[in-house]
Amino acid sequence: MATPTKAPAQPAPKVERDTRKFTVEEYYRMSEAGVLHNTERVELINGEIIVMPPIGPLHGSGVDRFNFWSGQNSAGKFIVRTQGAIRISDDSEPEPDIALLRFREDFYATNQPTPTDILLVVEVSDTTLTYDREVKINLYSQAGIPETWIMNLVEDCIEVFTDPGPEGYAQHAVYRRGDRVTPAALPDVELAVEDLLPPVPLSGNSGTQDEGESGS
Repeated sequence: MATPTKAPAQPAPKVERDTRKFTVEEYYRMSEAGVLHNTERVELINGEIIVMPPIGPLHGSGVDRFNFWSGQNSAGKFIVRTQGAIRISDDSEPEPDIALLRFREDFYATNQPTPTDILLVVEVSDTTLTYDREVKINLYSQAGIPETWIMNLVEDCIEVFTDPGPEGYAQHAVYRRGDRVTPAALPDVELAVEDLLPPVPLSGNSGTQDEGESGS
C-alpha cells in the first residue's frame, strides 16, 4: 500500500480588489454630508482620500518661518496660502504646507487656485519625506507647477525642484545652511536657508521634536 503523502502547500490565489476613486466634487459632497469630519486633516490625491498626520512642533516651526518671511514681503505681489487647498485636477486637491499664489483682488473667493495661479509650492517634510518626494513632487510636476520646494527636516536642507514635465521635474538642487535660495518667480528675492530651517534638534531629542507632520 502506498504511503499517503501530504500535498505541497499551494500559494493562495491572488484576489483582485476594485478600488473606489473619488472626484473633487464627490470629495466635497462627502464633507458636506459629514462623512469627512471638519476635524480630520485630509487631502485628495489621485482620487484617494489621504489622512494627514498631526503637525508636530518642528514641522509647525518650518511653516511659521516661511510664513513670517512671506508675510513681510508679499505686499500685493503674491498671496500666501498656508495648509489650504489647491485644485490640481478633477481628482486631486492637495493641501501643501505653503503655496505662493498670483495676487488676485478677491483672494480666490470664487474658486480654488489652479496650477496657472501657483508660483511656488513648499512642503515641510519630516515623517512624510518619502511620500512627498515620490508622490507629491510628481503630482505637482505633472500639473505644470513651475517650482516646488521640500523643506527637508530629516536631512536639514531645502530641495528645489524646477522645470516641470510629465516625467517629473528636470532640475533638482539642494541648498544647505550658509546657502541662499531665490524663488524663480521672485528673482529679486534672496532667502537665507538658515532663516527658513528650524533649529537643529539637540542630539537624542529628534524623536520628540516632531512626532508627526502634515502630508504636505
